[in-house]
Amino acid sequence: MNHNPQSSDGKHDDDSALSDFLASLMDYAPTIPDELVEHYLAKSGFQCPDVRLIRLVAVATQKFVAEVASDALQHCKARQAAVVKDKREKQQKDKRLILTMDDLSKSLREYGVNVKHQEYFADSPSTGIDPASREE
Repeated sequence: MNHNPQSSDGKHDDDSALSDFLASLMDYAPTIPDELVEHYLAKSGFQCPDVRLIRLVAVATQKFVAEVASDALQHCKARQAAVVKDKREKQQKDKRLILTMDDLSKSLREYGVNVKHQEYFADSPSTGIDPASREE
């Protein structure tokens, strides 16, 4: 019989850590409301009466959104750092970062989410032209 007491102690520690974590979820107020998580879980066909599991999904979702936003910010900073040298003076005056849909799309692509967005009306070359004078 090859009984290893260390492995059972490790499993016991993991079980107690998991139990402690699940118990802490009962007192946690997630950023994403339970009702919203329940709605989207139900919409996907999943129903669970356990609030701890709902909050676990909320925490995982919050972490995912935070990571995507952080990566998009890095893409934004890299894009703005690649500005032509002529525009350096203007960039130093205006240090605001402008997050674009392209930054967000690149970030989401790293997580396997492909986002395709349509052109906005204002992006159209014929914007601002009188409809009667448009050449089509």
